[in-house]
Amino acid sequence: MNDDVTLPAPAAPEPESLHPAEPAPEPAPEPVRKGRARRVILATVPVVLVLAAVAGAAAYTKVTVDGADRTVSTVLWQKPAHGPGKDPAGDIARGRVSTGMSKLLLPVPAGFRLGPDSGTYGNDAELSGRAATAEMKDSGRGLSGKQRREYEKRIDKLHVQGVGIRTYASDANDLVVETQLVRMKDKKAVRDSYRFQTGLFDSVGIFRDGPAVSGHKKNATCFLNPKNSKQKVDGMFCVAYEGEAMFTFTASGTKPFDKSAVVELVKDQLNHITSPGEYV
Repeated sequence: MNDDVTLPAPAAPEPESLHPAEPAPEPAPEPVRKGRARRVILATVPVVLVLAAVAGAAAYTKVTVDGADRTVSTVLWQKPAHGPGKDPAGDIARGRVSTGMSKLLLPVPAGFRLGPDSGTYGNDAELSGRAATAEMKDSGRGLSGKQRREYEKRIDKLHVQGVGIRTYASDANDLVVETQLVRMKDKKAVRDSYRFQTGLFDSVGIFRDGPAVSGHKKNATCFLNPKNSKQKVDGMFCVAYEGEAMFTFTASGTKPFDKSAVVELVKDQLNHITSPGEYV
């Protein structure tokens, strides 16, 4: 266990020939290029993109910008990345509980173990508010000077307190779920980010509606990957919030994909925030 953690517009059809007396049509818009799409998103919705990049939605956002026919897959590990070690603070195999941030994350439930590493951050890690804010600001390097200054001001207004990451792998080796948490002082920013992200996924139109999370229909929404019968791996992405905490859940698994297990984990994580003693 380690301590330290972008849709093309359809091609425009060739304009039909018109009578010379008729006014020429306006030129069709050019397809959105990857770099241009990224700059537009960064300039118009920096808060959401930043949260996505840091809180786990970066891969899916990139999919929607780069092309609807691509999905994100996760390699399922047969064994946990690191064996559990002794820790006087408790059962380290279920996740750390030594910091305020780590206590907010759901301990590894029955039927799961700590999963694969999340990039360079490990499978049970966190970033301080200062470190997370620095990474958020660094993601705006492609902006012009004026845009970047506005971008960084928005980030500062979030008052990010920290980011937590924990991954889970099923004992059956058929499912991996990554939970990432961004904690902010501004509860309105949390709610606004949740509404924008869910609205963004709805407007894209390529993701399937996922199952509802019992008891959390107002503060949790799940989306299923685009249907693809050729792929052996399926996936689901959920966004949720509770109080000062915003969560993203990225799940991948072999078919038949166990949606219910993912939904149960999402529900338990949200309940863990409100009643931590019951879910430890």
